[in-house]
Amino acid sequence: MKEIFDPSSLGGPVLVTVFYFLLWYYLLVILQRGTKYRLKKDYESQGKVFDRYFGQNEEMLSVDRAGINTQEQMVPFLVALWLHAIFVSSVNATWIGVVYVLLRAFYPLLLGKSVSRMQPKRVYWVTLPCYLIVFYLFGSTVWAVLM
Repeated sequence: MKEIFDPSSLGGPVLVTVFYFLLWYYLLVILQRGTKYRLKKDYESQGKVFDRYFGQNEEMLSVDRAGINTQEQMVPFLVALWLHAIFVSSVNATWIGVVYVLLRAFYPLLLGKSVSRMQPKRVYWVTLPCYLIVFYLFGSTVWAVLM
């Protein structure tokens, strides 16, 4: 007999999703905005014009990269999280989601303030485990659905 789906069991994934959006997505947007206006003010005090998109300021590029990377990784993670929560285990998805969100917190720190001085091997400490988490979530979901 097939189990009846209980939406009340999805509280954990809901919290992970909200936490991810509020903390990392919006925090990075606020960081981008703050960096832009601070740099604009600094440039103006030096009598220079700040050009966010073509000026190639290292700090602005780094903050933008952290924000964009978070947006790029958000879609596969959230899709995998929710599919796993619905078809495999809500509890498992919650705990794995918490680990993923905490790992993503280190990406901007490992990236640093200067993109040109960034060592790619540092961000792998976040990128590779996050990829493995997404692959696990998708893989275990496909396995559960096919078996």
